[in-house]
Amino acid sequence: MKYLIVGLGNIGDEYSDTRHNIGFTVLDAFAAGSLASFTDKRYGFVSRVKYKGRELILLKPSTFMNLSGNAVRYWLNKENIPVENLLVIVDDLAIPLGSIRMRAKGSDGGHNGLAHINSVLGTNVYARIRIGIGNGFPKGSQVNYVLGRWNKEEMNFLKDRISIVIEMIKSFCTAGTELTMTAYNKSGKVPLTKESGRPPGKNPQE
Repeated sequence: MKYLIVGLGNIGDEYSDTRHNIGFTVLDAFAAGSLASFTDKRYGFVSRVKYKGRELILLKPSTFMNLSGNAVRYWLNKENIPVENLLVIVDDLAIPLGSIRMRAKGSDGGHNGLAHINSVLGTNVYARIRIGIGNGFPKGSQVNYVLGRWNKEEMNFLKDRISIVIEMIKSFCTAGTELTMTAYNKSGKVPLTKESGRPPGKNPQE
C-alpha cells in the first residue's frame, strides 16, 4: 500500500527554516530519522520510506506554495495513489504555536497551498495536519512573520512537536485518519507556560 505525504513549503535557501516551511521541516526530520534522503524529481523533492509494509512517498513540492496542487496531482497519478491515502502537512496562523490538529477534510482556511490543492484535485476531502505557527506579530507584519525564520527558543520548543507529527504520519498510514485524530488531536494541543499563560515562544500582539 502506498501513501503520499506532502509537506508544503517554498523551495530555496531564502525560505529554509521559515515558519511557512514547517511542512518541509517535518518531512526532513522524518526522512533523516528513517535514514532516507530526498531526490530532485519532477515537481518536487521525493523520498521513499518503508514502514510496517507500507511505502510512504514523502514529497516537498518545488512548484512554490501557490501551485502545490500541480505536484500533488502529478505524484498521486504517477504512483496510482488514491486521494484517501494523501496526507498534507501545513502551517496555520490561526492556532497557537506548536498546536497540532488533524482533519479528514475542510476548507483551505486562507492557506494558498491548500487552496490550490483543493482546486486542482476538485475536492477538499483529504487528510491534513495543521501545525500552529502562532500570530505574535504587529499589525501589518503578517508576511514578514510567516516568511521569517524561527528563533532559537521556538526551534527548541518545536522539536518535540515535530516528533508528534511524525508519529501521526505513521499512525495515519497504519490506523487511518479517524483513529489518528482520536489518538492525537487532544494531545496535540500546546501547553501554556505558567508565567505568561501563552505557548512558549509566543509574544503578544503589539
